[in-house]
Amino acid sequence: MNHAALYHRHKQNWAFAYDRSTIYIRLRTMRDDVERVQVCYGDKYDWLKTEERGGMIKLVSDSLYDYWEAVVKPPNGRLSYRFHLQSGDEQLYYGERWCKANPSENSDGNFEYPYLHAADIFQPPEWVKDAVFYQIFPERFANGDRSNDPPDTEAWGGEPGFRNYFGGDLQGVLDHLDHLEQLGVNAIYFTPLFEADTNHKYDTKNYLQVDAHFGTNELLKELVAVCHSRGIRVLLDIVFNHSGSAFPPFVDVLEKGQESRYADWFLVRQWPLQASEGAAAYETFSFEPNLPKFNTANPEVCEYLLNVADYWIRIADVDGYRLDVANEVDHRFWRKLREVVKAAKPDAYLVGEIMHDSMAWLQGDQLDAVMNYPVRDSVIKFFARGVIDGKEFADSVGAQLAAYPLQAVEASFQVLGSHDTPRLLTLCGGNVNQSKLAVLFQFTYYGAPCIYYGDEIGMTGENDPDNRKCMIWDERGQNRELFQFYQTLIKLRQENPVLRTGRFRFLHAMDRDNRVAYERWDDGNRFIVMMNASTESVELKVAASSPHWQEIWTGTGVHAANGELEISLPGFGYAMFRSVS
Repeated sequence: MNHAALYHRHKQNWAFAYDRSTIYIRLRTMRDDVERVQVCYGDKYDWLKTEERGGMIKLVSDSLYDYWEAVVKPPNGRLSYRFHLQSGDEQLYYGERWCKANPSENSDGNFEYPYLHAADIFQPPEWVKDAVFYQIFPERFANGDRSNDPPDTEAWGGEPGFRNYFGGDLQGVLDHLDHLEQLGVNAIYFTPLFEADTNHKYDTKNYLQVDAHFGTNELLKELVAVCHSRGIRVLLDIVFNHSGSAFPPFVDVLEKGQESRYADWFLVRQWPLQASEGAAAYETFSFEPNLPKFNTANPEVCEYLLNVADYWIRIADVDGYRLDVANEVDHRFWRKLREVVKAAKPDAYLVGEIMHDSMAWLQGDQLDAVMNYPVRDSVIKFFARGVIDGKEFADSVGAQLAAYPLQAVEASFQVLGSHDTPRLLTLCGGNVNQSKLAVLFQFTYYGAPCIYYGDEIGMTGENDPDNRKCMIWDERGQNRELFQFYQTLIKLRQENPVLRTGRFRFLHAMDRDNRVAYERWDDGNRFIVMMNASTESVELKVAASSPHWQEIWTGTGVHAANGELEISLPGFGYAMFRSVS
């Protein structure tokens, strides 16, 4: 066995409390190097009498390692533990301070989870596991009130640009809630609604006022109330990393320089400064001079921004926030924000825009979840662009699955497209069947799926601004068959908890092979999904743990002969099986 590949540490994603009585424990070993792993655990104060052993399952693998997992109930809330590994005739015991063939008789040198405190349990909102989000870019969704249109508003459906307007607003959303209800979504994610000088509104001018071109604060309150009456949650996008250059405190700094009472609200490098100097004179988001970065180490800035987060929950009853550029804001601020938001609404959802390893933000004291861009990128590379094979796809998904505690994975925000990416159908070269494979994976994997407005009817678009086209409301311009596919998946996911919170494993994923299969299961249900991400027809056979199955899309009963399911899949074809008694 490769001793150097062994890795474990207590807390974070390696040993975490899932609830008041349960701890998940994980161990990393070299891939295909270890045949069997047990966790030996007990109470350190009475090790000889309390020691138990539990088998560990191979949770997932990546290109280098296997990740093993066990679920244990700590005696008396305390947990001392070590691992027993076997491969052929070799055995090994692995603890925090030793790695040897024979263990010590007592708990000296073991790993420890000192005490399972209820206050330390990471608990994202339960409702998020059941959520299906729909992302709305308000300016391009629907124009419901022409009286608030910006000057020079263009005819609906014209060519989108970086600076043009089509009059989309909150009334337009209210007018089309039937579309969302018919689709089956139960949560909306709005890109920013607050007063700003652009069509995207990420350059906030007034954090306490809905932009007049979208409506009013009262209209937002009405919209949220109507959504709640229909069982739809509402998530607002909010920017605490930076403001817009028209934000009054920044304007005051531009006018008064170092004499401004807001001089320390921003990260100024040199005085005097001009807005056009951008990052040369003051820190910004990227190098955009109209997006000055906040100094969140300033207590006044913190108080102002925290009050903003509290305000929209208390006056409009919103259900949480998508936090822009979350990885560029200090951790102390996020800890304060969590306390304020959870005090105002305990089940509010805090999801951060982070595109890399996010464990530092997902320890229960800051964010509830992040946008799962790593998995999204793997899905796009495999299903849409075809630049990786099944093994690399499974390895990358496995690595991400092992990277976070289970509850963070279950609450993750699963996107395939957004206002920041080309649309899914465009990435698939216009091939609807190919796009369906990516959507099928999205809705049968962990996390809350999010549909970018219009993807459900086959809208296309390259990068910004082309991905921000006006929503197509004429059904003659919509792909209704694709809409029905989304409907079916949403209904299937909502009716089967196993597709939301069941265990996950790949059954088939190989080098130079565009076929994949995976299983979701819990104590009473099993689903197997099989997909062909190539243009050619293929045969696919996988191990099946139950003898009788039903294919979801056709309703056909299938017998797993010799413990195997076998099917022929056309190019970009798929099948989905449910075990039946």
